[in-house]
Amino acid sequence: MTKTDPTTGHSPASLKEPFAKGDVARPDAGTSDVARSDPAAISAFLDAAAKAPATDARARIVFALDATMSRQPTWDRAAHWQAEMFEEAGRIGGLDVQLVYFRGFGECRASKFVRDARTLHALMGKIDCRGGHTQIGKVLSHAIAEAKIAKVDALVYVGDAMEERADDLAAAAGTLSLYGTKAFLFQEGRDPAASAAFADIARLTKGAHVRFDANAAETLRGLLRAVAAYATGGLTALEDLAARDGSARALITALKS
Repeated sequence: MTKTDPTTGHSPASLKEPFAKGDVARPDAGTSDVARSDPAAISAFLDAAAKAPATDARARIVFALDATMSRQPTWDRAAHWQAEMFEEAGRIGGLDVQLVYFRGFGECRASKFVRDARTLHALMGKIDCRGGHTQIGKVLSHAIAEAKIAKVDALVYVGDAMEERADDLAAAAGTLSLYGTKAFLFQEGRDPAASAAFADIARLTKGAHVRFDANAAETLRGLLRAVAAYATGGLTALEDLAARDGSARALITALKS
């Protein structure tokens, strides 16, 4: 009898190799650079998350970050602020989050879905940013693969650049939209190529593209909270949050644009 993953309810085989062989590895895999840095710690974090009981009313978010060298300050902030995604979702239902990141020469990795802030924070704390080009196409392909397994309510992507073929990203975004997954792209800075591509991905998936400035990066904190509210409780929950949070209001504006 095939065993199922207690976090997702699907067999482990169905979660392996969402990209072409060699393009991606999960942080608990033996080939992972993160695992080599502290395999026992990573294994303990992910095992603890996997043992949490599954429920029916949980939103699923793929939380993807550009971990190339320029991203270290925002990565560190996001590692602290992601806790508020879980807190906001906890007011409405539940939240499962999968971390996806890319860096270096073709390195793109995905964790299991986890359901508590401490686990995700600890996992992010083991990862450092490295030089490399963007791999947004792999992120979109991975989100599609996960959406084929079970509904992914939102893809959250945080980055500042785009160095790929915009047409390829648009095609992947169109496929992702067929599974009902909205992409929320939070852009640090004003790189024009990134702005155009991120806006197009958001449009095709009926999601949102919001820019934030490095000098006011705390905006990201509110945006992560707002997406969690939307993924868990829909527009009603987002509007309730907007009554007390400017970032939620900004996300509503972006969704309607």
